[in-house]
Amino acid sequence: MVRASRIALAAAAFAAVLFLPDLMSSGPAGGGTQDRLRGLIESAGPLLAFGVAFLGGVLTSLTPCVYPLIPITVSIFGARKAGSRGEAIGLSGLYVLGIGAMYTALGVGAALTGQAFGGVMSNPWVVGGVALVFAVMAASMFGAFELALPASLQARLNTVGGTGRAGAFAMGLVSGVIAAPCTGPVLTSILLLIAKQGSVALGAGLMLSYALGMGLLFFLIGAFSISLPKSGAWMETVKSLFGVALLAAAGIYLRDLVPALKPLFSSAASAPLWAAGVAAAGVLLGALHLSFHGPALERVAKAAGVALLVGGVVYASGAAAARERARSAAGFAWVHSEIEALQLAKAEGRPVIIDFWAEWCTACKELDKIAWADPRVQAAASRFVAVKADGTESTDQFLALADKYGVVGMPTVIFIDSKGREVRDRIIGAVDADEMLQRLGAVDDACGAPVPSGALACATRW
Repeated sequence: MVRASRIALAAAAFAAVLFLPDLMSSGPAGGGTQDRLRGLIESAGPLLAFGVAFLGGVLTSLTPCVYPLIPITVSIFGARKAGSRGEAIGLSGLYVLGIGAMYTALGVGAALTGQAFGGVMSNPWVVGGVALVFAVMAASMFGAFELALPASLQARLNTVGGTGRAGAFAMGLVSGVIAAPCTGPVLTSILLLIAKQGSVALGAGLMLSYALGMGLLFFLIGAFSISLPKSGAWMETVKSLFGVALLAAAGIYLRDLVPALKPLFSSAASAPLWAAGVAAAGVLLGALHLSFHGPALERVAKAAGVALLVGGVVYASGAAAARERARSAAGFAWVHSEIEALQLAKAEGRPVIIDFWAEWCTACKELDKIAWADPRVQAAASRFVAVKADGTESTDQFLALADKYGVVGMPTVIFIDSKGREVRDRIIGAVDADEMLQRLGAVDDACGAPVPSGALACATRW
């Protein structure tokens, strides 16, 4: 039975590593405007993100910090002593709503404060700091330390609310705080991602999805008196799964932060298969089922398994990015000198595209994937002189160019018409192919239209 479960976990890891890197990048990374936000919510990417957040909540409820407390908590707010099934459902629902209210508020707060944070995420030092936070949170999941509250405060929080409708809702509000040792690392990571996006709707949706997932077992037990399986070592497997996910996120951030690593990732079709195989081998070796608190040999096997599993995930993600770069480059002749591009455009009377980009910028890569790699966009942009301004290393030359055009974050796409006038509206963030086609088609007439009240006139660039 144990061997069968390990094989099943390895097979699941193989499938996830093989397919998830492409699925997770199917939607825009987030731009900051309401139009892009609407497209973001309607696309497949956020739907998948909401599902992953919900699953993360369910898995959090299966950790040692939460799972043993579920029957006790349900008894305290009175669902098991309710006079009818309807009352039990109501009390359980109010408890879950309390969890949702608390976490949704956290998501909205992270998104609002993240409006500034999202721009800061263009700084490699900040990206490196986020990767470090992910690594530290992963260490917490592997048992290196716990984000625990003082015992006296935890005891007081456990008594908040009591029985009744108001009590059930109040207990839901503080449940995430009580379970801090396991929810803390997961919540910190999700909140960092929300802050990077700066989208209130996305932040609220992700945190509500996470809260509903975390409250699912509470609701089922309180409403329908379902019996739970006994606690056991399998809960440590859940914590290890979170630890691996956080380490993989740190690895992906660091991968994008170091341009020298880019050639290591192959764009070959077989690369994801090899990465998935390595990840599956890591699971079989003990990445999820062994413990860092066991004998020396077990700890070594666990460490090797975690390294293989995380390495497989990071390499699969890097290989997917390499494929997208190759696909984009195959249909786009990018120029890397703005001076040469403007001279050519002026001599031939052609419009100009300037794309401010960086290797560590996730949204930049998604813009390449969902817009620049689209054959329709490539055909429409063939009449432009296209410049790729690479800010990966923040050289003096790049900083001067960014200052010239007033660029404060990436990706930023600037359009200059065939008469040398910079179009007032620029693209900031990732947009889909349809919006890019619309922007490309509007370049020629943008500066000929009357200037709206309070808007800046088109700036002359040559």
